[in-house]
Amino acid sequence: MKEPSTESLPLFPLNATVVPGLILPLHIFETRYRRLVADLLVRADPETREFGIIAVREGRNPVFEGIDALYPVGTSVILRETETNIDGSYDIVTVGSRRFRVHAVAPGPTWDNSAPLLMAEVEYLDEIDSGNCAPLVGEALRNFRVYRGLLSGQFDEEFEMSDADDIDIDLGDEQLPEDATVISYLITAAMVLGMDERQQLLAVADTASRLRLACRLLHRENALISLFNALPAIDLSVGNGSVN
Repeated sequence: MKEPSTESLPLFPLNATVVPGLILPLHIFETRYRRLVADLLVRADPETREFGIIAVREGRNPVFEGIDALYPVGTSVILRETETNIDGSYDIVTVGSRRFRVHAVAPGPTWDNSAPLLMAEVEYLDEIDSGNCAPLVGEALRNFRVYRGLLSGQFDEEFEMSDADDIDIDLGDEQLPEDATVISYLITAAMVLGMDERQQLLAVADTASRLRLACRLLHRENALISLFNALPAIDLSVGNGSVN
C-alpha cells in the first residue's frame, strides 16, 4: 500500500472545529504563536501564510500528550489580515482553507522558555466527488430552516415536526452559495453540536455523506427542541467566525 504524501504544518490547537471557508478572527498573545505570525508575514506569497487549526480532545494537553490529545482531522487556515498591538500581540483574521489528517506531532521551536510550537506531519484531504447532490442539499436546507426557526423562536408551542415540509423560514437564500460542499460546511459550522459530532461532520470524506449526516443530526435536534421546548447550549468557542 502506497504511503500517503505528507507535509509539515505548524499547529494552533484550539477548543473548536474550523471548517473550510470559515472566517476566524484570533487574538495572538503567546510567544510561540506571535513568532509564528511574524514568520508567516515575511512570506511574499500571501497564499503560503498557512497554519493548522486542530481541535483538542476534552481534558487533554497536546504539549505533553502529542497526537493522542488531538482529533485526527483539522483545517488549515490562511492568514488574511493582521493588526499589531502595542504589547506585541496580534489581532488576526484567518480563513479556513484545506482539511488535513494528522499523522505525527512533534515539539517544534521554543522562544524565551515558552511552550513549544507544535509541528505536525499532515496529509491534505481532497473532497471526493459525490455527483449530483441537489436532492440532499434541498433536504438539508429544509431541515436547517426548521432548526433556525426553532432556535429563533419563530415557531410556537403548537408546532409539530409533521409541518416541517410546509414552513418557509427566510435564510437569505439569494445569498446562499450554490456549491453543495460549501453548503455542507456552512451547516457544519452553524449547528450547535458537541465536539465529537462536529468533528465527524468535518472528517466525512465526501459532500453527499456529510449532507446525509447533517440531515440526521438536524432531524434529531429539531425533534428534541420541539419535544422538550428547550434549546441547546450556544457554542461560543469560535467567536464570531462565519463561512464566506
